[in-house]
Amino acid sequence: MKFRTRAIHVGNQRDEQTGAVVPPIHVASTFVQHHAGEWREFDYARSGNPTRKNLELTLASLESGTAALAFSSGMAATHCVTMLLESGDHIVAGSDIYGGTYRLLHKILNRSGVLVSLTSTGDLAAFERAITPQTKLLWLESPGNPLMSITDLNACVAIAKRHGVLTAIDNTFATPVLTRPLELGIDIVMHSATKYLGGHSDALGGAIVVADKTLYDRLYFIQNATGAVLGPFESFLMSRGLKTLELRVREQCRTAQQLAKFLEADSRIQRVLYPGLASHPGHAIAARQMDGGFGAMLSFEVVGDFEKTKRVVESTKLFQLAVSLGAVESLIEQPAAMSHASYDAADRLSHGIRDELIRISVGLEAFEDLRDDLDQALNT
Repeated sequence: MKFRTRAIHVGNQRDEQTGAVVPPIHVASTFVQHHAGEWREFDYARSGNPTRKNLELTLASLESGTAALAFSSGMAATHCVTMLLESGDHIVAGSDIYGGTYRLLHKILNRSGVLVSLTSTGDLAAFERAITPQTKLLWLESPGNPLMSITDLNACVAIAKRHGVLTAIDNTFATPVLTRPLELGIDIVMHSATKYLGGHSDALGGAIVVADKTLYDRLYFIQNATGAVLGPFESFLMSRGLKTLELRVREQCRTAQQLAKFLEADSRIQRVLYPGLASHPGHAIAARQMDGGFGAMLSFEVVGDFEKTKRVVESTKLFQLAVSLGAVESLIEQPAAMSHASYDAADRLSHGIRDELIRISVGLEAFEDLRDDLDQALNT
């Protein structure tokens, strides 16, 4: 079956008892067993839930994986991946990553003795040189957040194989509609399901998808032991969101491409960061590894300083000033003061996240309305 068909039917089997075309939401916290010590498929809601399982089946199918795990947030999913490591181990991560991931890597994992190096994936030779005998994991994002950098995933997989380390990617921006990293050899795919997978700014969640069953068993053990699982109501909302995922993402991509071209031609803008533009340094790689679109996230830098940038993001009418992304309504934010404020200031600047940077998440509003909104905000 094609992607959009699987999004509707895999994990969403009709209820044979009632004929309901939508599976019921199972809210039970515990499940009766027939015999002591002989466990049925479900025993306790932390270990497994029928509604959560349905969502995980859909996610595994869409990401071309064998199994998936649904978490209470994207950060809980990322944390689970890092708990594969032990004290003294080392992570090499791309430098264009979500601020919450930066905070976890530098201000939580360091307490457990896990070392981290941030290195641009734009220079893969330097990225490979950052690997040490202690390196156990490469953490990637493509497109990156907030600079929309593109990482050559095939090349990173080859690097990882040469050094015998795991690869993991935050695939939130691309979604499985545009990029399916497991098909390219990546070991672990993570999503903040709060974003495009849910798609409506009304549910918090995360997900991990893998191709290798042994790796899944290790991650499941950690999730079950630590308990950051997705609840049944959120699982239902995520399953509902997935049914329209491809339709939403492809339409949002079309609008984002138009907005990027509009901004690139505007003298009030210093530069536009969007992989769909030929001027983007990662455009050729993105065209090769993204399927029919370049995402609905884009960043741009205004001609001005921090205060001018702040006035622009506070002056939009349709673009709402908020962190997060990927939903039906368009959002705008200033990374230096919002999504990436958790970066140490010097680190933020050294990795190219300037005060005049603006990041937008393109929703499902009409292009003309979003264009006019940005135009009037820039005029302020």
